[in-house]
Amino acid sequence: MTDMRFRETLMVMLLTGLTLCFTAAAVQAEGPFKLKPGAKGKLCLTCHTAFGAKMKAKHIHTPLAQGDCSGCHNPHASNHGMLLAGDADSICYNCHDSVITEAAKSTHQVVAEGQCVSCHDPHSSANPANLVKGGSELCFGCHAELGQKITTAKFGHAPVKKDCLTCHSPHASEQSISLLNSQQPGLCLDCHKATSGSFKKQHMNYPVEQGRCTSCHDPHGSNSGAMLADNVHEPIKKAMCNQCHNEADAAQPFDLKKTSFELCQGCHYDMINESFGRNRLHWPLVDETGCINCHTPHASSQPGLLRGKMADVCGSCHADTLARQERSQTGHQPISDGECTACHSPHASDNLFLQQQASTIDTCAQCHDWQAHSTHPIGVEVIDPRNSNLSLDCLSCHRTHGTEYKNFLYYPDTQSLCVQCHTKYRR
Repeated sequence: MTDMRFRETLMVMLLTGLTLCFTAAAVQAEGPFKLKPGAKGKLCLTCHTAFGAKMKAKHIHTPLAQGDCSGCHNPHASNHGMLLAGDADSICYNCHDSVITEAAKSTHQVVAEGQCVSCHDPHSSANPANLVKGGSELCFGCHAELGQKITTAKFGHAPVKKDCLTCHSPHASEQSISLLNSQQPGLCLDCHKATSGSFKKQHMNYPVEQGRCTSCHDPHGSNSGAMLADNVHEPIKKAMCNQCHNEADAAQPFDLKKTSFELCQGCHYDMINESFGRNRLHWPLVDETGCINCHTPHASSQPGLLRGKMADVCGSCHADTLARQERSQTGHQPISDGECTACHSPHASDNLFLQQQASTIDTCAQCHDWQAHSTHPIGVEVIDPRNSNLSLDCLSCHRTHGTEYKNFLYYPDTQSLCVQCHTKYRR
């Protein structure tokens, strides 16, 4: 009897011990993969020895610092590169879900595309926030043209030379469409005190602290004094704001003395009169906004006081035309160079589509030697067999802003094009 009880007691103790062992193992198993202690990260380093150096960096990504490689990677298998536990363009948002807020007015393109690793090293870095490069050097990797301008400008802007993030948010902004930390003029007034006597004198006593500083100044630096944009409107050069605006002490000092082209006509009399003498006017010239649809009235970094690069200015209305060129198999150099005025007059013309030349053939001949290009007869005396109201010219076969086919052709190959007129050769 005693022996029986002993065996029962021994069996209970054995089962209890086994239960405790299994329970302890279950408690020690880590995360969704039930990994052994250390397998989330420390074990990884036994194979990935190169990460020993990364672990010595000044700034280490929190999951890696905590030895949690499985926070981003699947230890077994994955449908994503580098055994990531999710899409590369979205995995970061599992933790960093507040980078783009719902109220954001602007979002950095690389952030919107989920290209976080373009700026951040996902493991460690010598730079704060795990940035792959420090300060503005990182920004200039994409914004090279702007970086060149900032570093070579005769009159530089101290905050810009220090760090782009002085004024801009790197991810998204709820304040501005330009990723600014706050709207103008508030952002500028954080450093520039509009109450000082010298500030008022420099601005002819106009209350510019109520305006938009970048209508005159280039915030990234320029080669003009006072950091005015490189191309300055003559009245601004001569400190004659009242040539266009009311006096500084008026109830509405920024109101214009005249509207639309009538204000500009005072100085640009010949150009406006010549434009009105043409058969076709570019409508922005004569609407209620007038010249400043395309030109800035104060200063610009672009020639001709344009509001931006020519392709951007023209594209603000003619977006469909630029989109067609982007889809085209063959690029048209004047468009890709942003030189719309190589073919078109920006103000007025006697010619169709505001062309500079009366003849389409003459327009194209400025760049293309059409006589060497083809022996096909073209000109006003050659009637288009498809439409007797038209003559044959370059546009009979080519579409200047591009097509889905090579060489701006309307059809996929030369034969398909030619048989539109030469019908007897159709197969």
